[in-house]
Amino acid sequence: MPDIEDSHDMSEGSKHLGREDQMLASRHAAPDALIIHEIIRDQGESELARTNMALALSGLAAGLSMGFSFLTQAMLQAGLPDVVWRRTLAAFGYSMGFVIVVMARQQLFTESTLTAMLPVITRRDMKTAAAALRLWVIVLAANLLGTWLFAVLVHVHGVFPDDVTEAMTTLARQAIPPAFGATLLRAFFAGWLIALMVWILPSAQSARLLTVIIITYVVALGHLSHIIAGSTEAAYDVLSGQATLAAYLSHFLLPTLCGNIIGGVVMVSVLNHGSIAPEIHGNGRQSRR
Repeated sequence: MPDIEDSHDMSEGSKHLGREDQMLASRHAAPDALIIHEIIRDQGESELARTNMALALSGLAAGLSMGFSFLTQAMLQAGLPDVVWRRTLAAFGYSMGFVIVVMARQQLFTESTLTAMLPVITRRDMKTAAAALRLWVIVLAANLLGTWLFAVLVHVHGVFPDDVTEAMTTLARQAIPPAFGATLLRAFFAGWLIALMVWILPSAQSARLLTVIIITYVVALGHLSHIIAGSTEAAYDVLSGQATLAAYLSHFLLPTLCGNIIGGVVMVSVLNHGSIAPEIHGNGRQSRR
């Protein structure tokens, strides 16, 4: 954790408690926005310092892991009866890839719309901006490669039962919608939620797993477009011959990428940084770097 003052210091506000009770209360107090900002910014600084190979391998692992969102959702859908609540329950499978990526600390592009951006908007120099752009390009390419590799693996005939294959085909058909504007807006909400999830995690403590599951479940319920989770489905649709590569690029990749970036950067990185910028730059509670 960055070496910054805890604004929830119980020694100032809890005069009725003894020193040991103050320390115990302090451990249970939620960190304030500046502390969360600095935890995530420090993580971003570490990510920006990673080598190209380290970013690429971690990004590839994340892309492959995100494929389990598609596969788990399809397996749940195949195993549930065809009733009105089938899709509502099967949507929990969408969380699987995110759980793996977050808990394994793999490099996911949409998380970097917050982690890599906080150093940029804090430092405000071209060197940091160039480092963030390098991270974005490498991680996005590696993530997408991982999703296509996963789609190729699950597309092999005979690997999964027919009902699971049918469920994957059904899910994949929904991955490349024709309306550019609607996809962009759904991606905006998805990028916003995933970046918010990253912002919440430092204060979630033992509820980290539940936080990931709930937020990504909302993304699935809303059919919100996520550039990496959705890429596995869209790639499977292309491999099945139901969509073209041109449709993947123009109707899925482009609007989803733009929406995810805008949602994560503007609605979380910029707004949350702006809310504590005076504390960073003007009140002596300076960031470490």
